[in-house]
Amino acid sequence: MIPYSKQYIDQRDIGAVSAVLKSDWITQGPTINKFEENLANYCGAKYAVVVSSGTAALHIAYMAADLKTGDEVITVPNTFVATSNMLLVVGAKPIFCDIKEDTFNIDETKIEKLITKKTKAIVPVHFAGAPCEMGTILKIARKKNLLVIEDACHALGASYGGIKIGNLKSDMTVMSFHPVKSITTGEGGAVLTNNKNYYEKLLSLRSHGIHKDQNGFNVMAEMGYNYRMTDIQAALGISQLKKLDKFIEKRRRVVSWYEEALRNHEEIILPVTNPDSACHVYVIRTKRIMDRLPLYNFLRNAGVGVNFHYPAVYSHPYYQKIGYAGFKLPMEEIYHNSCITLPCFPGLSEALIKRIAKLINLFYEKN
Repeated sequence: MIPYSKQYIDQRDIGAVSAVLKSDWITQGPTINKFEENLANYCGAKYAVVVSSGTAALHIAYMAADLKTGDEVITVPNTFVATSNMLLVVGAKPIFCDIKEDTFNIDETKIEKLITKKTKAIVPVHFAGAPCEMGTILKIARKKNLLVIEDACHALGASYGGIKIGNLKSDMTVMSFHPVKSITTGEGGAVLTNNKNYYEKLLSLRSHGIHKDQNGFNVMAEMGYNYRMTDIQAALGISQLKKLDKFIEKRRRVVSWYEEALRNHEEIILPVTNPDSACHVYVIRTKRIMDRLPLYNFLRNAGVGVNFHYPAVYSHPYYQKIGYAGFKLPMEEIYHNSCITLPCFPGLSEALIKRIAKLINLFYEKN
């Protein structure tokens, strides 16, 4: 089976982890600080706070932003459920905005009409690693006095207007280091910010709400969580970060091979190429909705690990039960009923991509 994505681990990564295992620190030690410093420097941000997962990063970012019961937050349904789940956890209500047909990102032209007196923030998701139209989004946010928290879990290594994601003047930017992401720490995540107050709040929230007082005693000042990353994971992150640009280069090459192999296919729609994308996933669409599941099953049976990114969040049974029953957005419906994610990761070869393209051609020859 060709996986839809997978991590790349080499001997240098193993050596970095091994060195920490032989050291005095394996949980929260100096390697955490180094990883945070390296990550912030790479993205151009002042501060980075690393945590145990991208979901944990979303949670403490929302908490640091003081999102609470009664607040509304504009985001998209084309994302992993964690984006909106963590809004529910802090009591806020996700207000789903439709997506764009070309990029599958939030449609920035439809944001402003969703803003009410209860709106507190906008959470754009850089789907597949391709940045949203952040210039417009930030302009709307400033005009309406709203926070912007970027879900960049797909987008480490991507850029917008020549600026790395993580330094676009948003209030906070959330990253993920799951094995299928740009780099991995096994599980892991981070929040980047240029705001010192948010930074200090995030540090507290990831570690039980505890800080040391002037006498060096642990003092719990607020409710926090054990969302700490370990030095073991951070060592892997530091090593992986050194290879990030090469990883992105290889992912972009994979996308170019797909475009070469599939660009003249009459029955599928290819995603729009963004040269600044981190190319996290590669999603095609079937022109005929009825072809989606048969093509998906055909490819799976042929050993291709295709996937779906994503069913609309509001379509999940849980969301149907909590007030989104009957809710639909036009472009999102078209998208999530026609999308198929093809394999995309740095180690994928051109030969395998040609094989996948031949299988797609074979399916349509038979159908």
